[in-house]
Amino acid sequence: MANSVDPLTEKHNKIMKRRKAFMDHKIQKATGSKGLLLVNTGDGKGKSSSAFGMVVRALGHDMKVAVVQFIKGAMETGEERFFNRFPDDIIFKAMGEGFTWDTQDRARDIEICEVAWSQAKSFLQDDSIDLVVLDELNVALSYQYLAFDVIRKDIETRCEGQHVIVTGRGAPEELIEMADTVTEMTLVKHAFDKGIQAQAGIEL
Repeated sequence: MANSVDPLTEKHNKIMKRRKAFMDHKIQKATGSKGLLLVNTGDGKGKSSSAFGMVVRALGHDMKVAVVQFIKGAMETGEERFFNRFPDDIIFKAMGEGFTWDTQDRARDIEICEVAWSQAKSFLQDDSIDLVVLDELNVALSYQYLAFDVIRKDIETRCEGQHVIVTGRGAPEELIEMADTVTEMTLVKHAFDKGIQAQAGIEL
């Protein structure tokens, strides 16, 4: 007597067969290759964490990486401490002076962001660097610390094949339009709202 297949398994197999055909078709059509602009934005946790996950992936492929942090820098983070162990593979520049509500000095914030962008631009013009992470750049743009037209030009004229990841909440629509991949992190709940402080290895 032949083994019978339960209805749930049979339904699952049919769905997976259709799914495989669809994905095989999509993969067959995806033949292009280029330097990508990725944007991680939204109010949820994980924007920078996702970018640093891609940094690890890039390093695993022997790619050269550069990171510029626009807001962070007042305190040392776990990712900075870790990536500084690999000075031949990654250049890590934490160039901010802390959260905007701490600095309380718009003119100083603008000055610091302009210096940070000068550093970022040098990386975008360096063809030895395969991936550039512009961490919290969206925040600098949303507060108009930097002119978007300048940012657009420098990113669009970067080295051929170079990938760029921009993080931070409040990504401007113009950046979203020019990006190849955009991910919005949605906040569902956060421990901070329960009075739990930022903790090493999780937030910093």
